[in-house]
Amino acid sequence: MVTETIPLLGNRSYQGRSRTGTVIQQADGANLPAIFASDSYLNNSPTTGLAVSLRTMTIKANKETNPEAGDAIVMRSWQSFIEDVQISDANRHAIRLTNLSANGTELTNTQVNGRIAENQINRSGGSGLFVEDTGNSVTDWSLEDNYIAGTGGDGIEMDNAAGWMINGNHIYSVDGDHALYANRLYGSSINDNYIEDFGTIGVVARVQGGAASTIIGNRIFQNAGQGGTFLQVLGNYGNAKAAVNSNTIRGRGLGIGLDYQRGSADSLEVTSNGNLVSEVEVDRQVGEGVILNPGVLRLGQP
Repeated sequence: MVTETIPLLGNRSYQGRSRTGTVIQQADGANLPAIFASDSYLNNSPTTGLAVSLRTMTIKANKETNPEAGDAIVMRSWQSFIEDVQISDANRHAIRLTNLSANGTELTNTQVNGRIAENQINRSGGSGLFVEDTGNSVTDWSLEDNYIAGTGGDGIEMDNAAGWMINGNHIYSVDGDHALYANRLYGSSINDNYIEDFGTIGVVARVQGGAASTIIGNRIFQNAGQGGTFLQVLGNYGNAKAAVNSNTIRGRGLGIGLDYQRGSADSLEVTSNGNLVSEVEVDRQVGEGVILNPGVLRLGQP
């Protein structure tokens, strides 16, 4: 039973014997701001913490008896890993990756090159993963092969998805608005994710004006009969570009399959090829200022 936040010190690895063999549980009434937190977060450092890894355990956040608690894990360290961890019943977010410290101090440097993979997240009151970035520090991470279920907020909510690889995640039974909300895509990928049942939008991808991003091979379904928008791409600034290909969308007769909007950008250019959209009211909606690019195919050439 945990009664105080466990600091994650830099250049260390915290690893259990097995996912079910090592159980960390928040004590009744502890109401911790976090069960695990980076030392730079707790110490209110202006710079990111050194590399840390958290692996192979179960974290029971026990929200029913901790109604004032915060997050299960707060990570404010670069080159860090969260892998093979089962997190259940966080009062707020299961994993919060942030550029802010406990007292709100912003990072003055970057917090990049980490990995969040092969975790099981159940019944968090907020988001399964929340990437909080009031500046431009939390970029270029991998978010891969996670199972996220039954969130009260978004399945995945990202203030900053620049340089991120968001691949192979299964997100289902989301009570919040979005299964996956990714802001500030810049050279990012949202590929091969499996989404079942969401509030209003399955995937929101907000694309920056530089570089380009890929949204490929995702499977987005509404099995419970709700409508909403399955995949929405918007521009943030400049001339935003994205490849949206080979996605599979299926509803129960309601909603919009693909929705492309310029947003606050000067233009949004999208290649939209090979997408299967079925059993929705509107297959594809294209707003003013959106350029549909057929893509390039040159047979017999590399």
